[in-house]
Amino acid sequence: MTSANAKFDDMAKNTHEISESAKLTSDYGVHFPDNDNWLRVVDNENGRAGPSLLEDPYAREKIHRFDHERIPERVVHARGTGAFGTFRVTDSLSDLTKAAVLTDTSRETPIFVRFSTVLGSRGSADTVRDVRGFAIKFYTEEGIWDLVGNNIPVFFIQDALKFPDVIHAGKPEPHNEVPQAQSAHNNFWDFMFMHPEATHMFMWAMSDRAIPRSYRMMQGFGVNTFTLINAKGERVFVKFHSTPVLGVHSLVWDEALKLAGQDPDFHRKDLMEAIENGVFPKWKFGVQVVSEADEHSFDFDILDATKVWPEDLVPVRYFAEFELNRNVDEFFTQTEQAAFCTSHVVPGIGFSDDPLLQGRNFSYFDTQISRLGINWEELPVNRPVCPVMNFNRDGALRHKITKGNVNYWPNRHNAHPPAKASTADAQVYNDYPAKAAGIKARTLTPKFREHVRQAQLFYNSLSAVEQTHLQNALAFELDHCDDSVVYERIVTRLAQIDSGLAQTVAEMVGGEAKEAADGEGSVSTNQGRKAPGLSQFDFLPEKPTVAGRRVAIIIGDGFDPSAVDLIKSSLAAEGGIPLLIGTKRSPIKGSGTMRSSTVTPDHHLEGLRSTMVDAVFVPGGKASIEALIQPKVKGRVLHWLREAFGHLKAIGATGEGIALIEEALHGVPSIQLSTVEEGGELAQSYGVVTAPSPSKEFVTTFFESIAQHKNFDRETDGLSTMVAY
Repeated sequence: MTSANAKFDDMAKNTHEISESAKLTSDYGVHFPDNDNWLRVVDNENGRAGPSLLEDPYAREKIHRFDHERIPERVVHARGTGAFGTFRVTDSLSDLTKAAVLTDTSRETPIFVRFSTVLGSRGSADTVRDVRGFAIKFYTEEGIWDLVGNNIPVFFIQDALKFPDVIHAGKPEPHNEVPQAQSAHNNFWDFMFMHPEATHMFMWAMSDRAIPRSYRMMQGFGVNTFTLINAKGERVFVKFHSTPVLGVHSLVWDEALKLAGQDPDFHRKDLMEAIENGVFPKWKFGVQVVSEADEHSFDFDILDATKVWPEDLVPVRYFAEFELNRNVDEFFTQTEQAAFCTSHVVPGIGFSDDPLLQGRNFSYFDTQISRLGINWEELPVNRPVCPVMNFNRDGALRHKITKGNVNYWPNRHNAHPPAKASTADAQVYNDYPAKAAGIKARTLTPKFREHVRQAQLFYNSLSAVEQTHLQNALAFELDHCDDSVVYERIVTRLAQIDSGLAQTVAEMVGGEAKEAADGEGSVSTNQGRKAPGLSQFDFLPEKPTVAGRRVAIIIGDGFDPSAVDLIKSSLAAEGGIPLLIGTKRSPIKGSGTMRSSTVTPDHHLEGLRSTMVDAVFVPGGKASIEALIQPKVKGRVLHWLREAFGHLKAIGATGEGIALIEEALHGVPSIQLSTVEEGGELAQSYGVVTAPSPSKEFVTTFFESIAQHKNFDRETDGLSTMVAY
C-alpha cells in the first residue's frame, strides 16, 4: 500500500519549476535556439519568405502537443453556435478563378457558419470581450471549402509556431486557473508587450469589435492571404471579406458586462430568434486582390497576418452574398461536431506562403483527429455533398461501407484512377507551380519587423466615440494587471502608437507615457494617416431597419391598447420583435373594450432586463402608469429606463407614459419631451421620442431612432452617465 508521502515523493520526481536557468528543450530533451520561427526557405536577396518546411521536428512537436491538449472540448473557439444557409454569386469572378463556387451565378451553394469566442470554455458567456470566430463551410459540388476566419482582419502573431504561446498567455493563468474568458490579466498583457507584432491586433481587440451586438452584425475575414487561380493558370493573392447587410454594430461595455451574467447565451439566442422569425442574417461577400506583379509594392508584406490591406490601396470587390436561414436540429451533432480545416479548398482556390496559414494548414486536420477521430469527415455536418472515392479505410468510427476487392492504387481493375491534370478543369485541383528558392533559416523578411504603423492607422481611422471606448477598454484591462512591470510596459508601447492615447491610459492605470524605441531601434510618431473600412461607422446599413431588433413594451393594468397594437403591428410589418414586459407574467388588462385589451406579457420586469432589448416603449394609460409607480415595482421600472438611456438605446413614450420618462431622466438637460395636453406635438431629442398620442408619425420617428442602433450623441455630450444605471 502506497503512503501519501510516498505518493507525493513520486509526484515530485515529475515536477519542475519554471526558471531562467532551465533552458528550453523539446519533449525528447534537445535544446532548440529559436522558439519563434518555423524552419522555412528564405530568399534574402529578394526579401521573400518561402514555404515552411515539414521537416522541422521541433515545430511539428510543438503544434502536435498543443493540438492534443484538450479532450474533447476545442482548445480555442470552444464557445460557439451556428446555422445553415445559402451562398450565391451575383457577379462572376471568372477573371480571377476557375472555382465554380465563386463564378457560377446559377448555383446556390449550401453553407454552415459557426460563430464563436476564442478564449472561453464551452460554459463561458457569449458577450465577453474577445475575438469572434467566423468560420464558413461551403458544401460545393467540387468538395468542401472551409473558410476559417474571425471578425477581426488581423491576428496576434505572424508565425504559427507562436500560436500555442499566445493562447497559453490568453487562457487562465496556470497557477490559479483565473480568469475565465478574459484577457484582463498579467500574462496576456505581458505577451502583448513581449511580442511587438501583436500591437495592431490588441488595438482591434480593445475596440468595440470585440463586444459585438450580435453575430448578425459582425464582419467576417479570412485573415490569411490566399490565392485564386483562373482557367489560364494565372494567380492572384486575395483576402476574403464578409460584410453584414445590417451594418457592423456593438454593445457598450457596461451592457456587455451585465449580459454576461444576466443572459450568458445572448448571442446564440439572438441568432436563433432572428432565423425563427424569418429575419435571415445576410452578408455581402468580397475579395481584395493583389496581383503577383504588385506583391512587393507595399510598405508591409502582404503575407503578414498582423497587417490589413488598407482599402484605399486595395479596395474590396463584392461579388456574392450569403444568408443564414435554417437553425440546427441538434446542437451536438451539427454544431459541436462541425470541424473546419484551412487546408480544405477547392480547385481555383490556393494557398500563399503566409507563415501563419502554412502552420494552420498543418494544425487544423490534426486538431480534428484529436477531437473527433480519424473519420471525422464522415460525420454528417462535415461530409461533402459530392461523391468521395479513395482508398482510405478503417479507423475508429468508420461509417462508410465500400464494396469491392481492392483498396490500393494502382490496381488491376483501374478503379478510382487519379484525375488528369488540367489547368482549366474546375473539377481538378492543380497545385500552382510557384517557384521556391532560398536558404533554410528560422527567420522572416525585413517587412515583417515593423509593428506600429498599422496600429496607428487603425486608431486614427476610428471615430471619436470608438477611440474613447478603446481608451476605456485598455484602462479596464490594465487595471486588472497587478504587476507594475506589465502595465507600465504597455503604456510605453501605447506611446509609440499615439501620445494622447498613452497619456489617457497612463493617468488611469499608472506608468509613464514616454516614447520608446521598438525592437528595430526606431521611435514611431503618429503621422495621422487614416484609411476607410476600419471604423464600424464605415459600415452603416444602406437602409437602416428595425428588422430583428427587440423592442420592450412596458405595461401595467390599464395600458393603452391602441398604442400597444400600433407598435406591435408596425414592428411585425418590418421584421422587428415586440416583447411585452409587465408587472407580472399573467393576464394584464388594458383600458377600454378592445379585443386586444387583455394580454399575457412575454416577461415580467424582473425576468427580462433592458440589456436584452434594443429599445423601450412606454404606452399611455393612467392606470397603467399608476401601476408601474407602485413601490413594489417603481424602482425596477425607473432602472429599466435609466439603464436603457445609459446604454444609448432608443426610448419612446406616448400619453401618460411621458411622465414616467420625465421622472426617470429627471436632471438630464436637453431632453425635450412632448406635453400630454391636447395640441402637444411629437418631440425627439437624443433618441428619446414622445408624442401625446400614438400615430404613424410617432412610429416612423421612433423606428428611425431604433434603426440607428445607438444614440451616441448622449455619450459625446456627456448625458449617458448622468443617470444612475
